[in-house]
Amino acid sequence: MWTLNSLLKLCLVLLGSILLAVSAFAQDLKLEDLVNEALRNNPEILVFRARIDAARQRVPQAKSLPDPMLTFGYQNEGFDRYSYGEEQGSQWMFGVSQQFLFPGKRALKGEMAERDAESQEAMFELLKLKTVARVKELYLELFLAHKNIDLLKGRQDLFARIEDLALVRYSSGKAIQQEVLMAQTEKYMLLEKEAMFKQKIESLGAMLRATIGREGSATLGRPGDPSYQPFLYNTEEAVQMALSHSPEIKSRNKMIEAADTKVKMARKEFFPDFSINAGYFNRRGDFKDMWSLASTINIPLYYKSKQEPALLEAKAILTQAKQELEAAKLMITAAINDNISMIKSADKLMDLYKSGLIPKNTQDVELALSGYATGRTEAIVVLSRLKTLLEYETQYWTQFTEREKAVARVHAIADGLDSKSGGEKK
Repeated sequence: MWTLNSLLKLCLVLLGSILLAVSAFAQDLKLEDLVNEALRNNPEILVFRARIDAARQRVPQAKSLPDPMLTFGYQNEGFDRYSYGEEQGSQWMFGVSQQFLFPGKRALKGEMAERDAESQEAMFELLKLKTVARVKELYLELFLAHKNIDLLKGRQDLFARIEDLALVRYSSGKAIQQEVLMAQTEKYMLLEKEAMFKQKIESLGAMLRATIGREGSATLGRPGDPSYQPFLYNTEEAVQMALSHSPEIKSRNKMIEAADTKVKMARKEFFPDFSINAGYFNRRGDFKDMWSLASTINIPLYYKSKQEPALLEAKAILTQAKQELEAAKLMITAAINDNISMIKSADKLMDLYKSGLIPKNTQDVELALSGYATGRTEAIVVLSRLKTLLEYETQYWTQFTEREKAVARVHAIADGLDSKSGGEKK
């Protein structure tokens, strides 16, 4: 029979199991899953996919002939009576006409629509790469916020040791009260920073949910430690790879092709289109039915105010497309240089923090704590060295995060760089 104590124990065990499961789930935030979800549900990607579908549907429309025209009516002789079958000119008329563009125009219109769709598809690939990079950046920012909280909690015991030593020294008359207050203030400042990082985690979680297209406000959980991604390209190789594989460059080239086709189309507009008209005239009585076949041709009489300005407009658009391509190349080159410079700088700083500053300052903190316990070192020196150590540790992971974000941005600019990247941790 269950007693109250046994029920309480069971509830506590179940609660502990639930909390453990939730904690385990919260730790299982994988970058790959977030990237796949973003590629499926990101609102911008869904909008752009629909835009491409619309662009593709414009291709057969552009190649199609204009709709045929059906004509029907009645012709009567005189106004005094219905003279159908009695008078030669009284008849029912039926006709059909079809307009035909000058040879080559339909093909050029279809080509323009095709190039526009291909340009949209290239920009869609760029959007997907940028979305992946955005997810990676937010993931890394989220990781950094959690890592900073870990660093703060990991150093709280040292600040607590300083506070305890200050209290002991103050109680024995070997230290002033100000040393105790300084130690306690630093401890409370750590709690303040922790609260700020927790708020940042909530903000980053909201931005990440919006990027991956996930509704609701449920906590995403904690990212795992990201892998260090070796970047084995020099700047020149990366720039060449970017200019060869960048979806933006592909899109700009398609825009140039479309603009060039528009110039050809503008030249074709100087030539007339024509339509063929077939008619049938139904008469009654002794009057035979009649038929007709005619053609209508438009005359580009006002080419000075219509066709010539259209050609100049098409040429200007072509020049604009070429200049936009050159501008895109310059922007890509600058972005590659900037991000690779950031990667190299981060590598040097990370090595400096990991191999030099952090180990040295860890020893300094231990020596300062020992000195403070024996009265050879002042409290402000110990606190200063401990804050410096915490700053170096924070800066190491900040540089790690900024480096990985720069790598993600380079991959977004130049698709195809992953083949020389690994996944070792540093």
